[in-house]
Amino acid sequence: MAETSYAEAVARGVWRSGADLVGYVPSVTVAPVIDSLVEADGGAAGSSPRVTPLSREEEAVGLVGALPLAGQFGAVVMQDNGFGNALTALTTFSVSYHLPLLIVANTRGSLGEYNSMIHSVSQPVPAWLEAAGIHTLHLDRRSGVDDWEDVIAEAGVHARMTFRPVVVLASFWNTDGKVA
Repeated sequence: MAETSYAEAVARGVWRSGADLVGYVPSVTVAPVIDSLVEADGGAAGSSPRVTPLSREEEAVGLVGALPLAGQFGAVVMQDNGFGNALTALTTFSVSYHLPLLIVANTRGSLGEYNSMIHSVSQPVPAWLEAAGIHTLHLDRRSGVDDWEDVIAEAGVHARMTFRPVVVLASFWNTDGKVA
């Protein structure tokens, strides 16, 4: 029996959260997660009936974050440096209008980060989210694959229950995804 990868665990958690649609901002670092989401939904080449690429993080918050207005729920997969683009949309739309949204963001700028430029934007992301009142959970190599799936699924339930966006910051460093 093949072991579940961290990317597969993220995808399972997102689907278990009850997401009707997943938007993502393409990045090589989240590509394994996107591939797992698309494959689980019967798609190929980066899209499926319920998984779609978007061009920017604020577009993802606007499009996927509006699903509750139609009685649905959505999730966004992105990289944490995209919160520089998404914070205005999150605070003036999702938070202000009490719209649940699950965001799973791969973290950069931590141990083993090879890109010296990314530290400047990625390191303060948790503080930015806290200052904006956005509930944030953290996953890293200290948690097993099953924990990742469960935490992400429960984060989606929490978002719907509290009518707020919930962010899961997932550090793939030193997991099977390395810097995914």
